[in-house]
Amino acid sequence: MIKPTVWLHPGVVSIYGSSIDATSHSHHAMQVIWPKNNSLCKLNGLDITGGTIIDSNVKHQLEMLEGWVLLIEPKSNLGQELLTKLLGQPFKSFNTPLFESAKQLVQADNITCFLTPLFDELTLSKQFLIFNKTTVKDKRIQLLLTQLNQCLHGECIKPTNWRAAEVASKLALSESRFLHLFSKELGISWRPYLLWRRIICAVQAMINSSSATDAAYVAGFSDSAHLSRTFRNNFGMTIRQAIALFKKS
Repeated sequence: MIKPTVWLHPGVVSIYGSSIDATSHSHHAMQVIWPKNNSLCKLNGLDITGGTIIDSNVKHQLEMLEGWVLLIEPKSNLGQELLTKLLGQPFKSFNTPLFESAKQLVQADNITCFLTPLFDELTLSKQFLIFNKTTVKDKRIQLLLTQLNQCLHGECIKPTNWRAAEVASKLALSESRFLHLFSKELGISWRPYLLWRRIICAVQAMINSSSATDAAYVAGFSDSAHLSRTFRNNFGMTIRQAIALFKKS
């Protein structure tokens, strides 16, 4: 069993994990599940035999012995392509080959080669894994998302700088106009979207070996308990379970 690994790119969180056991939950991101060959995988209690796409904000429970989980921004190029594959269904499984080998996966910089069979079978562009651009049209909201993405590979921008009134002022918009425009462009209100991005910020801190307490502070949560409750609502597990999952051999 390899050490589980996480990669963060704009619009995509890619996780290769083992012993994943998440209770019923939902989140803003769309999700792709791809089990390892001969690995137990159940979605909502039903056996999964190939790659599976789950739409945004759809409640689901996942049990997987080993394999891939991808979390994708719905309003990204990849998210929009996945949406067309769902054909209006909340989730859909495909007859894809299961993941075969993970021997060279640990600390790999480019995961495209590992996910190529899945993306080829679903006729998706592999470049989306690294260059997953937003489909948002408004230049001001594009700029805002670019600034938020700085948290993925650098120092986190403290959430105190992201109050709606302050963000609106920087974009030369009224607060009400900003909130309306953001919801229209992203399909989600600013506050829950920012909460989602703060959770990802906490994940990044954990990847960098921060404790739950330090990750909570970096991402602007009141304490580790607050972060853990939020994490559980979105991922079906506590943040301490997630840390153990990422570090498990």
